[in-house]
Amino acid sequence: MSRRGLILFAALGVAWGIPYLFIKVAVGELEPAMVVLARSALAALLLLPLAFFRREVGVVVRRWKPMLAYTVAELILPWYFLSSAEQRLPSSTAGLLLAAVPLAGVAIAFLMGRPERLTGVNWLGILFGMLGVAALVGLDVAGSDLVAVAQIAVVVVGYALGPAILSRWMPDLPGVGVVAVSLAATAVVYVPFVAVTGGWPTEVPSPAVIWSIVVLAVVCSALAFLLMVGLIAEIGPVKSTAITYVNPAVAVAAGVLVLGERLTVWTVVGFVLVLLGSYLVTRRRRDPVPGSGSLPGVADPAETRSSPG
Repeated sequence: MSRRGLILFAALGVAWGIPYLFIKVAVGELEPAMVVLARSALAALLLLPLAFFRREVGVVVRRWKPMLAYTVAELILPWYFLSSAEQRLPSSTAGLLLAAVPLAGVAIAFLMGRPERLTGVNWLGILFGMLGVAALVGLDVAGSDLVAVAQIAVVVVGYALGPAILSRWMPDLPGVGVVAVSLAATAVVYVPFVAVTGGWPTEVPSPAVIWSIVVLAVVCSALAFLLMVGLIAEIGPVKSTAITYVNPAVAVAAGVLVLGERLTVWTVVGFVLVLLGSYLVTRRRRDPVPGSGSLPGVADPAETRSSPG
């Protein structure tokens, strides 16, 4: 890997590994819906001008039905449930449980009529992943926050379903346009939702919360996507999927070092098993077919999800 590739890889690993930390800080004072609204609106304001300049908005909006399904699956529901779950779960645990997205991707592919041809190694990965999740939920969380775990399960399914929708119905759409429009749509949906539920803050949030929202929008959303495009252009979509195994490590380190979250033996065991399972279940026996379901400048959605955290 070139020096540029290493820099992009490290930057993206951090950008997609720290959202859990900043979500944890933000929901300490703001309602989960308000966190989603602020994050998506600011990120959309940053990416929409670029998408308009590249004339990518119109072509994306014309495909509004699959775009709406993608936005609901990838942003509207997962970001709310993730923020809500982090009101009760440590940020490190949330980040680790989300490492199970590749496992859910196998089930999504089967349900959508595009089942993967699984090898013995892939099945072993599924087993390791399930054991890792069991270790985290049953022994680390210890059954005390099963509602939060169920919310994380919704996030995992959404993050696996979103790329599958892209791959099947919108493989030809430009990546920046897709992300910009989906972020804007998410913000539009959450304005009335926050108003009806009374989620508007009654006082100015603390500087820590304000900065958390800024980092979530600018670094973890807008900048992270641009870094992903650059990384894929530098090292290719297949090698770029290795970022999936870096993000949870960053999430755990950030939670322990910044928030003082405890690092238990079962956290480590679950971490190793989930990452090993995700790695094994995504191993392929053959190279991807050129031109098969990839957004221009974006990894094949079947290989990686576009909006971690």
